[in-house]
Parts: sequence; C-alpha cells; structure tokens
Amino acid sequence: MAGLNHSMRISASGMVAERFRMDVISTNIANANSMKVGNQMPYQRRIVQLTAGPDGVRITGVIQDPREFRVEFDPGNPNADAQGRVLYSNVRPIEEMVDMIGASRAYEANIAAFNAARGMIRSALNIGKV
Repeated sequence: MAGLNHSMRISASGMVAERFRMDVISTNIANANSMKVGNQMPYQRRIVQLTAGPDGVRITGVIQDPREFRVEFDPGNPNADAQGRVLYSNVRPIEEMVDMIGASRAYEANIAAFNAARGMIRSALNIGKV
C-alpha cells in the first residue's frame, strides 16, 4: 500500500500545481487589458514553471513573459504617448483560455488517478473481509 500512498501524494502534488497554474492564468486574464499609465508599465503576463521529481510536481517559480507589449494607435486615449500610441499588456486572452483548459484537464486527470489509487486501497482492505 506504500506504493499506492506514494501515487496519491504524486497526484495531490499535481493537483496543487495545476490549481496554482489556474490561479496565475486567471490573474493574467483579469489584467489582459491593462495599459501603461504614466510611468507605470502595463501588466506583464506571468508563466508558472513546474518541474517533475520522484515525489511529484513542484512549482519552481513564476516568471514574466518576455514578449513585447501590445501597441495600439489611439490618440484620443489620455494614456497615449506623443505619437498617439497606447501600450497594453502582453496577455493574449485566447492563449490564456487554452492554457486554462489544459490546466483544468490536467487537474481532472490527477483527480482520476488519485481516486483510482484510493479505490485500490479500499479494495485491498476489503480482501480480508468475509
């Protein structure tokens, strides 16, 4: 049963990692339309870094996406520069939604693996019952 408990810990670490990833993605989506205001730069997309190990998945950090900010021509915007350009966040909402679906599916897969191991443990405990 130690092997099944270990597999449950691995699945649990995957669920924690994917939940954290979904939180970061939702923050990215919430800030997708932020713009440069004065000297404050727009929101820069965050990416979760995960590493696999013998005890499951580990969150190793959150980095900022190095892609360029989105620039739009809008001379009527009070935050436009002298050339009429407005600097917006580098978050792409469609890409974030695809990432969210992937994280959600990975979370669900970890739940299924966790429940399968739990079911095997229950079955093993019932072997001795008459």
